[in-house]
Amino acid sequence: MPKPQGFGRAVRSAPVRIALVGATGLLGRKMISLSSASDIVRIVGLARREVELPQGARIEMFVAQTPWWGEVLDGVRPQALICALGTTWAKAGRSEERFREVDYDLIVNTAKQARAAQVPNLVLISAAGADPRAKMLYLKVKGETEAELSSLGFKRLDILRPGLLKGAREDDWRPLEFAAKLVSPLAEPLLPEHMAKFRTIDADVVSQAALQLSMRKAAGRYTHDNDAMMRAAREWRARVDGHPVG
Repeated sequence: MPKPQGFGRAVRSAPVRIALVGATGLLGRKMISLSSASDIVRIVGLARREVELPQGARIEMFVAQTPWWGEVLDGVRPQALICALGTTWAKAGRSEERFREVDYDLIVNTAKQARAAQVPNLVLISAAGADPRAKMLYLKVKGETEAELSSLGFKRLDILRPGLLKGAREDDWRPLEFAAKLVSPLAEPLLPEHMAKFRTIDADVVSQAALQLSMRKAAGRYTHDNDAMMRAAREWRARVDGHPVG
């Protein structure tokens, strides 16, 4: 009896299409590099202007003004949207209004367009300590954004709350962040337990976790601290290496 064609060979499924906003930042660029090095996901990027992509990037990049991003998402129909948008107090010119324009308005409006386009999953890169009741503006706005996205009705919402990110940024010098990274190996072991969530975490780990979580099927709202992201990142690496992921 002749052997069926393809018998004994693993059948590769097509890459999962994942939309990404925030492709120019530290995490966005790492996610593009990670996805380009595997056949697990294929990123569809949304940007307001042309951007220089990492060498060897395999990505569909759509350049359009933000009101049109919903039409792109409706046409692409990705499994998930990963939102890595965000600015800093300094980049916003120390203006609360300009800071909110990115870290609240732009993120919420993009999420609403994704919801209208029936994108089932949303992965948000937030920050450790995010809380709408926080006194610090940065954490307060992050918390308000999380709360608003939680009300939009996504089938699955994953909120990542990393501590201080470790990784080389391009054209984005942050002296306070740099200083914190230098002292963190000595200071972090002395942090009390309730401050553990602010410990440093490698940007590669956060990026791997975001990609892995974007493919999850179980419905619900999930918040991930550093430890949870490390577990998800290990699952991503196992998937890349061809090991079964439970």
